[in-house]
Amino acid sequence: MTSARLSPDRPVTAVGGELRLPRPPGVIRRFWTRHPLLVDILVAAAYCLPVLSALILAAPIDPVPLWVSITSILIIAATTVIMVVFRRRRPWVLVGAGWVTTLVVYPLEAVNVLAIAIGLYALAVYRSTRSAWIGFAGSAVVGTAAAFIVSFGEPSPFIAPLTLFLLALAQAVATPLIGTLIGVNVGNRRRYVGALIARVEDLARERDRQAQLATALERSRIAREMHDIVSHSLTVMVTLAEGSAATTGRDPERAAEGMRLVADTGRDALVEMRRMLGVLAEPDSATPDAREPQPGTAALPELLESFRAAGLPVKLTTAGPAITDPNLQLTVYRIVQEALTNALRHAPSARRVEVTIERVDGDVVVEVVDDGKRPREPETGDGDRGAGGHGLIGMRERVALYGGTLDAGPRGVSGWRVRAVLPSPERSDGERA
Repeated sequence: MTSARLSPDRPVTAVGGELRLPRPPGVIRRFWTRHPLLVDILVAAAYCLPVLSALILAAPIDPVPLWVSITSILIIAATTVIMVVFRRRRPWVLVGAGWVTTLVVYPLEAVNVLAIAIGLYALAVYRSTRSAWIGFAGSAVVGTAAAFIVSFGEPSPFIAPLTLFLLALAQAVATPLIGTLIGVNVGNRRRYVGALIARVEDLARERDRQAQLATALERSRIAREMHDIVSHSLTVMVTLAEGSAATTGRDPERAAEGMRLVADTGRDALVEMRRMLGVLAEPDSATPDAREPQPGTAALPELLESFRAAGLPVKLTTAGPAITDPNLQLTVYRIVQEALTNALRHAPSARRVEVTIERVDGDVVVEVVDDGKRPREPETGDGDRGAGGHGLIGMRERVALYGGTLDAGPRGVSGWRVRAVLPSPERSDGERA
């Protein structure tokens, strides 16, 4: 990610590495953009050479004292240097130098306002339109004074002083006005392009932030899914393995059946893990398993059967219309899976576990209740015992995505209850309609 400001003159890669500015049109324009010092030198030369030439040509016609000529040349040279050094960074310095030059140097009985015009252009482009018009107002006053000096200080025998004053005044006002108007036009365009580029930068940064947020949310989702898969499968496998080990001597055939269930559960867990990890792989490398749908409410009987095989007496009760939203089905499935996994882990002696899924006023209510006695272990901040709290954290996050509520805690003298209320998306759509 680049931290450099984008320039309207250079096609720099924007934040994130994908958005790129189009290349500015014109080979000559791009050349001048890459060589600003050369441009300043040429502009200064375009000002200096004609003025010095006019001084030299005027010397035989209207001889002036040597010190006046030297002073004029020094002032013009200083203005030229200022034009090269300060035109872009300190345009007010150039405008001030132009005012001095206008009041002091006026070859061929004309007012020299070219430096002022160049300075006002620089003000409009590199400062602001307001600065340019303020500079123009001051330049008009300076130009009027210079025109008065030229016309009435040394009257011409060929032109009436008033006529000469009006001509000089027109030059003193028109030339800076042209420089100001051109500078305002170029400066406004430059600032507009700069604003567009700044907007592109902001959008690029916002895009990157959204991408990072989406990545974090996806990682959180995958972490929840992986936790549910691994926690459920390992709990079932550990319970089955312990049961098989305990019955090996008395009932080898039952123990062998239990170990086969362990293997089946492990294979199912691997399939689900490959499906989840396939989300992180490239599309071309995704396995067919990665394209299989996530489990829903239709897979609940099979899920409950796996817990019954592990020795947990589970009963399922449903009421109300079927859930059609696939994301809501996955949420219900994971809540039931996590609740039963906790029951199997913390209350393996439970004699009754009831799973109820019903629709109440359009909401989906999921309730898992058991009557097992849990060992006294320190509770985590989220109420999950002995498991680090990740199970309940995952369930709370899933429920929060739907704006629902989750209650989990002890039930009377013995037992545990998990109750989740999920607002149905189908009902929300109907209410909005």
